[in-house]
Amino acid sequence: MSGDIMVNITRAADLALVGATGGGWVAPVGSTAPSNPTSQPVAPWAPLGAISDDGLTYGFDEDSQEFTPWGLTSPFRTQITKSVRSFKLTVWETSRVAVQSLQYRLPEADLQPDEAGLTKYAETASPVPDRRAFWFLVIDGSNYRGFYVPQGEINDRSDVTFKQDEVSGYEWTITTYPDESGNTVYHVDKVPATPAYSGS
Repeated sequence: MSGDIMVNITRAADLALVGATGGGWVAPVGSTAPSNPTSQPVAPWAPLGAISDDGLTYGFDEDSQEFTPWGLTSPFRTQITKSVRSFKLTVWETSRVAVQSLQYRLPEADLQPDEAGLTKYAETASPVPDRRAFWFLVIDGSNYRGFYVPQGEINDRSDVTFKQDEVSGYEWTITTYPDESGNTVYHVDKVPATPAYSGS
């Protein structure tokens, strides 16, 4: 039909990422990102262990202020006033020392068992800031997305349920903070190359 515009849209399934598997690690602030994203990180990085089948959620929380000139009905400028990145996950290996350390904001040295095999610790009513470095990896076949958080902190912990038909887990929301360069999250991705657009 005369005047019709035909648009050819190429859809490639391998450009869509499925979070088939992945992992999370924690280390003291100041620890550099793993040099090889597909290799098991070495000390001081400690694994968070099994993560629930809800996977990893990468959160965006942003606010903005619109400025509309007198006499107009549409803003002529928008200023971002809040931009926060977060990660949410549920860890299932709650007996890991690194996991316990994060959950209760305690040094790992305070969570070592005594001669009788007992671990004893107390929760304070006045917790102090507990920032750590985090590394998250999402894998889909030979493709992956890596997230290095130089400074992050668990700022939300959900209730822990103990039931016969349910695995107990620690559900965390980790807020990221800017490092010395002003960056909160560093990305390392391996995805298929996308052909350059050629239009007429």
